[in-house]
Amino acid sequence: MTRAGASDIVKHRLRNGLEVRLKPVHTAPLVSSWLWYRVGSRNERTGQTGVSHWVEHMQFKGTPTFPSGLLDKAISRDGGVWNAGTWIDWTTYYEIMPADRIDLALRLEADRMANSNFDPAEVESERTVIISERQGHENNPSFRLAEEVQAAAFRVHSYHHEVIGDMADLEAMSRDDLYGYYQTHYTPSNAVLALAGDFRPGPMLNRVRELFGSLPKSPKPAASVRSEPEQPGERRVAVEGPDPTPIVEVAYRVPSAKDPDFVPLTVMDSVLAGASSLSPFGGGLPNKTSRLYRALVNGGLAAAVSGGLAATIDPYLYSLRATVRPDRSPDAVLDKLDEEVDRLLQEAVAPAEVEKAIKQAKAIFAYDSESITHQGMWLGYAEMFANYAWFETFLDRISRVSPEDVLKVAHKYLRPSNRVAGIYRPSTEGSHVGS
Repeated sequence: MTRAGASDIVKHRLRNGLEVRLKPVHTAPLVSSWLWYRVGSRNERTGQTGVSHWVEHMQFKGTPTFPSGLLDKAISRDGGVWNAGTWIDWTTYYEIMPADRIDLALRLEADRMANSNFDPAEVESERTVIISERQGHENNPSFRLAEEVQAAAFRVHSYHHEVIGDMADLEAMSRDDLYGYYQTHYTPSNAVLALAGDFRPGPMLNRVRELFGSLPKSPKPAASVRSEPEQPGERRVAVEGPDPTPIVEVAYRVPSAKDPDFVPLTVMDSVLAGASSLSPFGGGLPNKTSRLYRALVNGGLAAAVSGGLAATIDPYLYSLRATVRPDRSPDAVLDKLDEEVDRLLQEAVAPAEVEKAIKQAKAIFAYDSESITHQGMWLGYAEMFANYAWFETFLDRISRVSPEDVLKVAHKYLRPSNRVAGIYRPSTEGSHVGS
């Protein structure tokens, strides 16, 4: 057992490979428990897209010890909440419980790591649910445009497809496909258990050993991920549909979270579109002082504008999205967006503007890190794409970003040849011919 950093975090690895992170926080009688698996849509092969998300659903169908009908009642009876999430790089399950009731969450997670039911009837029932979820997404023009942009940006890497998966695979996957995927990836050697809250580390670690230590050791699954080649030029996609509101989205290829350029990119994002939350369960701050908001929203071209930068294992995307006003055209919005990007490239950013952008990025990062729930979240989440030191040093690193750093990464990544530009247009555009 080792301790790391001034925050007195306990780090331990069980003999079967499970990584354990414990952070005592005695500000409230709660414990935030997060079990992270290093598996997401990044790990999926053609023919099984969407399997990570589907397996997550099946984890709520119970085990012989915890039948599905009792799980919600048991958690609620003890005053807790629970849920899960799947993304491109990870899957996580969490419970927020009164401190004296956390043992239920630990017993549940240890049990379903090895003993989840994959009843064929439940698999078919959930197939219907997930296909319906996919169809619901397809009715959303934002999803349809984002999916096309992502597919155009990644032609080789498995970031190519959305987490929900392709309809053809959702219709064809079998119960054995799901169960085999579960057996391969839901193993102690592929997981991180992170807990923050009102507990003593020694007894908590002993209890974790009792519950998880007997689970069999198995090899860490290999990730057969192919690197995306350099993009040879700008790619454009067009989507049409019945929704009357046009949307513009541009996505630039940017490096992974561990790359030294990532932190300056967070400041650039704050300048251009308003600071993005780096927490997958975080919120946002008003972006009304950002350059794109002033140019597009205050300028009467767009109803809303946002940016998105994510911490990922492999190089991913920095996205800018604008909802076009009914009396304006998406082409005019894209032209104005490009004008603002060009201005960022051509003119030095004033130190005061960079300082303000850093303050905003630090504020949203701090806000998404302060509660016991989020302290537990970050304790494991940072391990999915880097390590906890990445989280602990983030505020110091972003404080050192200079105007020159912002200009450097802008020139490096905000190139037309490095992006996909997408437009969603209503099928009938008679009323959308403004300039």
